[in-house]
Amino acid sequence: MFRPLLPRLLAGLLVGVCATQAQAGLFDDEEARARINSLRNELAGRIEKVEANHSRAQIELANQIEELKTEIARLRGENEVLTNDLANANKRQKDFYVDLDNRLRKLESTPAAEAPQQQATPAAAADPAAESRDYEAALTQLRGAKYKEAAAGFIAFTKAYPASSFLPSAHFWAASALYQLKDNVGAAEQYNKVATQWPDDSRAPDALLGLASTQQARGDNVGASRSLEKLVAKYPSSSAAQIARQRLKK
Repeated sequence: MFRPLLPRLLAGLLVGVCATQAQAGLFDDEEARARINSLRNELAGRIEKVEANHSRAQIELANQIEELKTEIARLRGENEVLTNDLANANKRQKDFYVDLDNRLRKLESTPAAEAPQQQATPAAAADPAAESRDYEAALTQLRGAKYKEAAAGFIAFTKAYPASSFLPSAHFWAASALYQLKDNVGAAEQYNKVATQWPDDSRAPDALLGLASTQQARGDNVGASRSLEKLVAKYPSSSAAQIARQRLKK
């Protein structure tokens, strides 16, 4: 009587086990999919964050490169002007010595009676030589990156030779030396003198650019923008104006 029931019980138990295994397999698949989706979303978020950081780093690097290019262009310009100044100073000093020698020769060839009237000539001719020597000495200090000594030398030169043709350059280089010393107030004063007193001098555009740099260093962005705009308007074809335009775009 019980034997016919045994196959049925076994068959029912087998069906139950298969159903249980099928449900378990289905549950495992759904959990795996959920975990895969979670990992996929997490990975996408990380990739997006990395890309954002990379883009921001690229922008910062590009800005730094532009600033370096601008500074290099400015330094190259100043170096070229400085080299030209030094060459002109050397030439002028030689011309002074030749002129002084010619005057001395003329003095030696004049009659003794005229000597008292000519005695003042050599002393007057010595001043330009001293002027050239003092200017060249300050230039040498600046080229050697001795900014404190150079600033003092150029300022002393402007006081000792107020009528010198080197005066605009002396004020400009005094400003450059003071700027390197981070004396932005003193540098601004010297740059401003060049820009206002000698607007037709070749240093005037660079003086306005230097003035803007000192204003920006002091946090006066409005004043710096005005100086840059004035530079572009007054000296549009100058190399300093090209740099000013780049700064105004930022």
